[in-house]
Formats: sequence, structure tokens, C-alpha cells
Amino acid sequence: MSKKINDLNTDELYILIGKNVAIFRKKANLSQLALSLEMGNSSTSLVSSAELYTKQRKFNIAQLQKIARILDIDITDFFKPLN
Repeated sequence: MSKKINDLNTDELYILIGKNVAIFRKKANLSQLALSLEMGNSSTSLVSSAELYTKQRKFNIAQLQKIARILDIDITDFFKPLN
């Protein structure tokens, strides 16, 4: 994505966030299930769907904060284009 963050429409922003969650999760060698369990969920449904923005499923700010803590990164990293 070559657009600046403020130039993204809402769907593009959620797609960026989902991709970044997946990138950082993989860097931490965590499966979707492991991250889901750490977040207090019993299945991968949320993580899987939100990473891919399937059916416009997205992470909310509380979930992003929890994921950032689990991955030991700054929450703002989810909003930065990594390409």
C-alpha cells in the first residue's frame, strides 16, 4: 500500500491493520490459535477473519491493545504501512 495512512478509506485501514497483525504474529512465531488463546478466545474465528478482513470482521481498539501487549509491540505499529 503506497498511500499515506490518512488517505486510506475505512476498508483499506482495516485491511492494513489485519495484515500487520498477521505479520507481527508470525514474527513472534505464534499461530492464530495461540494468539486467540492468549487473548482469551477459544477459537481462531476472530483472529482469522479480522486478519483477512473477511465479511468486514475487524479488531476493535481493546483487542488491538491486548494483541500489542501479547506481541510486545507498540499498538501504533498496526497502523504503519510495512511494505
